[in-house]
Amino acid sequence: MTDLLLDRLDSPLGEILIVSDGEALRALDYAGYETRMHALLRKRCGDVRLRYAADPGGASSRLRAYFAGDLRATEALAVETGGTPFQQDVWSELRRIAPGSTLTYGELAVRLGRGPAASRAVGLANSLNPVAIVVPCHRVIGANAGLTGYAGGLDKKAWLLRHEGAQLALL
Repeated sequence: MTDLLLDRLDSPLGEILIVSDGEALRALDYAGYETRMHALLRKRCGDVRLRYAADPGGASSRLRAYFAGDLRATEALAVETGGTPFQQDVWSELRRIAPGSTLTYGELAVRLGRGPAASRAVGLANSLNPVAIVVPCHRVIGANAGLTGYAGGLDKKAWLLRHEGAQLALL
């Protein structure tokens, strides 16, 4: 059994669950999505036992700073996402999208050297991102600039993009 550290953070988006191994974030999800979070953790870590720890690895403090307006506060946080090599490539590339910027799924696929035809595969990898906000899958939008696909809900995706100053007509 793998022991991991859990903190709960009140945020403008509601309660956020932060899971760390003490060195890297393993999961970050929203209250109400615990089933999804536990399933992703089990797939990557096997049986997991979560125990409370305040501010594991400084993640909670950095998230508070992000919500207070320091949009780059989470960039220094280490993450351990697991996943396939393709998923890891997608999630690494997501961290290169600057706050306030967006890419379409096709543009992200091109950045990965896969061509725009891989946009669906990129979308699937995005949907399985275990570390919301820090691995900013919310910065990926549909080809028509629409807010599509966010595991935490499109209202949260829109809020995050507005918070970061993204200029989208549909916000």
